[in-house]
Amino acid sequence: MIPQPETEQDAPGPSSTELAARLHALLGGEPRRSLACAESCTGGLIAHRITVNAGSSDYFQGSAVTYSNTAKRTLLGVPREILDRVGAVSDECAAAMAEGALAAFGADLAVSTTGIAGPGGATARKPVGLVYLAVAGAGGTSVVERRFPGDRAAVVEQATAAALSLLIDRLQPTTPVDPPASVVRSTD
Repeated sequence: MIPQPETEQDAPGPSSTELAARLHALLGGEPRRSLACAESCTGGLIAHRITVNAGSSDYFQGSAVTYSNTAKRTLLGVPREILDRVGAVSDECAAAMAEGALAAFGADLAVSTTGIAGPGGATARKPVGLVYLAVAGAGGTSVVERRFPGDRAAVVEQATAAALSLLIDRLQPTTPVDPPASVVRSTD
C-alpha cells in the first residue's frame, strides 16, 4: 500500500519564525554544522527566516532560489531527464535540489522545497498546496510530500515551517517537531 499524503491540520503548529529560532539554537552550538537551501515555491522565505537570527552566518552557507527549470538545472544540477519525465513538482526533483545545494554550497545539511503555491499552475494530479520537501546530508536524502491548505501566502508559510521542522528533526531525530508526513523516499 502506498501511503497517502497528509493534509496539514487546521490547528497551527509553531510559526516559521519560531522554528528558525529553534534551528538557530541547534546550529549555533558545537559541533559546528553548516546549512544550505534550495527553494522554489518558498521563494527565499526559508533563507530569510534563518538569516533574521544574528549569528546565522556562522552556519548558513546560502540559498539558491531556483524558480525556473533552467535555474534548477544550471545552479543545482537537477537532471533534465527528471524535469522532463516527472516535472519540477516531484519527489525526485526535490531530492536532486537538496543534493545539488549540498554540493554547490559545501554544506553538511541542505533542505529544498518545490511545489504549487497557487493560485495558478495546478493540475488534477498536482493541486494547489502540493509541496515536496527534501533534506540531504551525511545520513542520506529524505523526501516528504505535503498538501497545505489556503492561499498562496499560507502555502508558502506552511511549506517554510515544514522545511525548518524537517531540518530540526534531522538534527534531533528523537523529538519530531511536526506530526509524521508521508515519506516519499529516504536513502538513509
